[in-house]
Amino acid sequence: MAQDSSHPNPEAEVVELCRALIQFDTSNTGDPQTSAPERPAAEWVAAQLAEVGIDSQLRESVPGRASLVARLPGTDPERGALLVHGHLDVVPADPAEWSVPPFAGEVHDGFVWGRGAVDMKDFDAMVLAVVRHWARTGYQPPRDIVLAFTADEEAGGRYGAHFLVEQHPELLAGCTEAIGEVGGYSFSVDGPAGAGTDQRLYLVQIAEKGIEWLRLTATGPPGHGSMLHDDNAVTTIAEAVARLGRHRFPVELTPAVTAFLTHASDALGVEWDRADPDALIAKLGSIAPIIGATIRNTANPTRLHAGYKENVIPGQAWATVDARSLPGRSEQLLAQVRELVGPEVTVEYVQHQPAVETTFDGPLVAAMGAALRAEDPAARAVPYLLSAGTDAKAFARLGVRCFGFAPLRLPPDLNFASLFHGVDERVPVEGLQFGVRVLDRFLRMS
Repeated sequence: MAQDSSHPNPEAEVVELCRALIQFDTSNTGDPQTSAPERPAAEWVAAQLAEVGIDSQLRESVPGRASLVARLPGTDPERGALLVHGHLDVVPADPAEWSVPPFAGEVHDGFVWGRGAVDMKDFDAMVLAVVRHWARTGYQPPRDIVLAFTADEEAGGRYGAHFLVEQHPELLAGCTEAIGEVGGYSFSVDGPAGAGTDQRLYLVQIAEKGIEWLRLTATGPPGHGSMLHDDNAVTTIAEAVARLGRHRFPVELTPAVTAFLTHASDALGVEWDRADPDALIAKLGSIAPIIGATIRNTANPTRLHAGYKENVIPGQAWATVDARSLPGRSEQLLAQVRELVGPEVTVEYVQHQPAVETTFDGPLVAAMGAALRAEDPAARAVPYLLSAGTDAKAFARLGVRCFGFAPLRLPPDLNFASLFHGVDERVPVEGLQFGVRVLDRFLRMS
């Protein structure tokens, strides 16, 4: 990245921007009544853009739940715009579980610590650092860049990205491609024995599983807890949840997963058996939990509720399940869940958003690889399927081709997957600075 000594260094500025964003408690509980509002953070982002002459639009779905959109005009108005999106909300954090205050944005041991450090205020800060640098130096990108800083991603985006798509699509007009979170991060691989070379795979998200949040309900006659009671709603729901929670769905290899495992096996110098992909995944260290969830549908029970008194058998008991479907497998997963829980339990959607999928080709993908290699000669961009979901689900509704590309070079010993929604979430300072350099190169080439 070319530097101008008369302007702040974006590699230094990104650290302070990330710290400042973390200091906004934007905890999203999933309930608008108890969630912290994103508006203060969105207004702060608007101020950072306005300071360098970039106008933005603030849109509020309900009081306090604000998203922000800005457009940077490109030199070629005939080209489709690139959407660069990041969410401002975070999952809650219990300070008693952390070794640092989760909303202090502290820097020590070479990391920026705090809730949102990797999910995803780090990328928000990278984007701000790059575009503020461009505005100060008068740089104009080759095509329109649309920035979206959204609310409510951690609860499915109803009050954020989906609200923008449904109520304010004009702000996203012309966008044909998009980049967002959970992609572009490195995974260090020891080369084959005797080769003497190490590689860093940078995982680019080209697909993500569908969201199938389900509510299971069992009913039965209420009664006194001291009596014999063969039709107990609590027993029914408990047995259903146990069957579902212990079930391992069959392996189904999608194109994105097959491509990733092929790249990974080549980098490791080992063969992989398509009938037993778990054997290769076991060699993937800290990213194994992410990749392992992408070879099959999943359904994890998350909540249970029943009753109101110790000696009363309740008439109803329910549970919630976080189910995730492979692309094209939503109806299949719902049928599998219904079969597992049995006819005595009703199954209904709490939230349903389909999977998103694209291909790993084209000029944008080439620019990702080139930008990564320019900053890390050992970089190898590889496609993968994300086991979770992002705001891409909303933007894909407009026909936008969505990728996860928030570049980070990570220390080989950092368990990156555990930091998402985890305790002591943190991002390496050098990783942030690397991300700024790669993002700047990539956007200039896109």
